[in-house]
Amino acid sequence: MDINQLEKLRPVGRLEQYSTARNPLGFYYNVAVAATYTLPGSSLSVEDYVYRACEAAIDQHPILSAIPIGEDTKEPYWARLPEIDLERSVSFRNRSQSFPGEYEKDNELEKLINIQHNTPFSPPLQYWRVCVLLDAGNERRFTAVFIFHHAVGDGTSGKAFHKTFLEALHAATESPAETRRVIPSPVMPLLPNIEEIHPMTLTIPYLAITLFKAKVWSWRDPGLWTGSEIRVPLETQMRHIVISKSLATSFRHACRRNNTTITGALQTIVSRAFFIHLPDTFTMIKCDGPLSSRKFLPDIVTDDSIGVWIQDYNEYYSRDSVLVDSFPWSEAQRSRRTIEHTLSLQGTNASPNLLKYVNDIRQELFLSKIGKQRGSSFELSNIGIFAPGLKSNDDPLKPQVGRMVFSQSASVTGCAIEISVISGGDGCLVLAFSWQTGVIEEGLISNVIDTTEKEVHELAQ
Repeated sequence: MDINQLEKLRPVGRLEQYSTARNPLGFYYNVAVAATYTLPGSSLSVEDYVYRACEAAIDQHPILSAIPIGEDTKEPYWARLPEIDLERSVSFRNRSQSFPGEYEKDNELEKLINIQHNTPFSPPLQYWRVCVLLDAGNERRFTAVFIFHHAVGDGTSGKAFHKTFLEALHAATESPAETRRVIPSPVMPLLPNIEEIHPMTLTIPYLAITLFKAKVWSWRDPGLWTGSEIRVPLETQMRHIVISKSLATSFRHACRRNNTTITGALQTIVSRAFFIHLPDTFTMIKCDGPLSSRKFLPDIVTDDSIGVWIQDYNEYYSRDSVLVDSFPWSEAQRSRRTIEHTLSLQGTNASPNLLKYVNDIRQELFLSKIGKQRGSSFELSNIGIFAPGLKSNDDPLKPQVGRMVFSQSASVTGCAIEISVISGGDGCLVLAFSWQTGVIEEGLISNVIDTTEKEVHELAQ
C-alpha cells in the first residue's frame, strides 16, 4: 500500500501533534483501556461477538479508520485507510488461569498490557488494536484490551470505545447478521480537533509569565523530587492494584464526607506515599493532572466521542503539609478546589493553547530535553466510572461488563510515574502505575504502590 495515495482527511491538530511527534521518536507509545465481558449463552462464538463489536466501533468512530501520515514532519495529516482487516487488528489468546477474584489483581492481563505498552504503531496498519484474553474457566467470559495511539484518542475515548463495544454485543445477541472480517472504512469526516472548535484563549499576563519562564529564568525548588533526568530508550513497566467494590464505595463516601473527590484524595495519598519513602532532603512533590475539555466544547463532541480534547493542571504538595499524623483532608480539599478552578476557566490559559507558539514540536518539546531534569513527579489521570447507559448490565441474558483497567505507556519527557484510574462495571476501583525503566528505583515504586493501596484501605474503613 502506498500511504501517500490514501485519501487526505484533515491536518493533524496541534494537540494531536504532541503525540504524533513523540511516537516515531519512541518517547511515548499508547493508551490502553481493558474491560472484561460476560456473554449469554448463544450460538455465536466469542470471536464472532468481538468482530461484530469492532465493526460497530469502526462504523461509528471515523478516527479508527484513519492514520497520521508524516508523523516526523511539521505538517502531518490524517488519511483514511480503505478498509480495516480485523484479523490483523484483533488477536486472541487463552488465559493459563481463570479470571482473578474480587480482591485480586489480574497478573495475566498486566503482563499483556506491559507488552502492548512497549509496542509502537506504524503505517500502513491502523493506529489501534484489540487484544482478547479468553477465560479458561468460563468460555463465555473474555477481557478485551483496546490499545490506541494518543493522537487517536484520550482516556475518555477508551471508555467511549467500550461503550460502543458493549452496545454492539447487545445488538449481536438480537441480530443474526453475518460476521465480517474485513470492514470497509466509513465515508465520514473526522471530528474536529480542539483548535477548530475552541478559541484556545491566552491572557496577556499568563502568556508573559510563561514566556519569561521559558526564555529568561525559571526557578526550581531544590527539594522537588522528579526521578532521574530525562533519558532514552523508553521501556515501560506497569503494575496495577484493585480496590474491591465494597472498599471503593466506602472510600468514595469518605471523600464526599470530607468535601473532596477521589481524584483529590488520591493525589494527596500518593504524595504522602512518596514522602514516606523518599529521603528527607526531598520536600516537594509536583502532580500533573489531565482534564477532559469536552464539557465546554460544542455538542458535536461528547463523552461518547473518540478523539483528543484535553487540558491539564498541576498541584504542589510539601512534606510538612501532607506528612502529618492523620490524613490531611484539607490538602485533598485544596486539590479539589484547584481542579474546579481550572474547569471554571473553560480552557482559558490551558497549556495546549501554547502549542501554536512552538515552531518544531519534535525538537523543542522532546529532543532538546534529553539529559535535563523532568518537570513533575507524578501524573494522576482519573477517567471516572464506566457508565454504559444500558439498564441490562445485571441481566444474565444480556452481555455484561465487569472489571476495567486504564493505563498508558511511560513518557520519556513526562512525569517520573503515571497513575491511571478507572471504576468498571464491577464497581472495583483500579489504579495502574506506569514508569520508565531506570527513571525510578524499583524498591521505591514498589513501596509507593503498597503504601497507596494500604492508605486507601485505611480511609475506606
